[in-house]
Amino acid sequence: MYIPKHFEAPDRASTLEVMRDHPFATLISTDADGSPIATPLPVAVTVSGDDTTLHFHVARANPHAVLLSANARTMIAFSGPHAYMSPRVYPDLKRVPTWNYIAVHAYGELTEVVGDAAKDDFLKFLIGIHEPAYANQWRALDAKYQTMMMCAISAFQLRVTRMQSKFKLNQHRTEAHASMKAIYAVGNPDEQALGKWMERLGL
Repeated sequence: MYIPKHFEAPDRASTLEVMRDHPFATLISTDADGSPIATPLPVAVTVSGDDTTLHFHVARANPHAVLLSANARTMIAFSGPHAYMSPRVYPDLKRVPTWNYIAVHAYGELTEVVGDAAKDDFLKFLIGIHEPAYANQWRALDAKYQTMMMCAISAFQLRVTRMQSKFKLNQHRTEAHASMKAIYAVGNPDEQALGKWMERLGL
């Protein structure tokens, strides 16, 4: 990802916040011929000290699962808030429209979650994040059905070894910030989120 210095993330904590707030990401891998394959999916993020791990699963029938099992080169792209920016935010007319956004790309080492017990723990972990109340319903399902559901997925963890994050908020054009924030403050949810990030970054 192309990241000019003025669009670099303020810190790791901000990057992780974006990933957690926007967990529906795109998993991208390359096959043996170098052709890309992409799967949109939810991703859970855990942090232990300096280590960040991403947790996700795909349908076993998805061709992507085969690539992941073979440790294909993989990246997970998170898209944070994004919005159009009109050139009317500038005091002069020699300007063009652009798009502001926050994005994170994570690369790392894949590990497949194998075995019924490990998959069951994995699913309970995800249930605890997305809908804790469903845990009792899952536990009450008969063992045959649970096994069938677990056999239908391939689960993975990606230990992040490299992370890129871009906070493109027109940081280098200070003359536009006041107008941008005024427009974003009354805009759609993505615009409002970008406005809040501008405030947090002192723009």
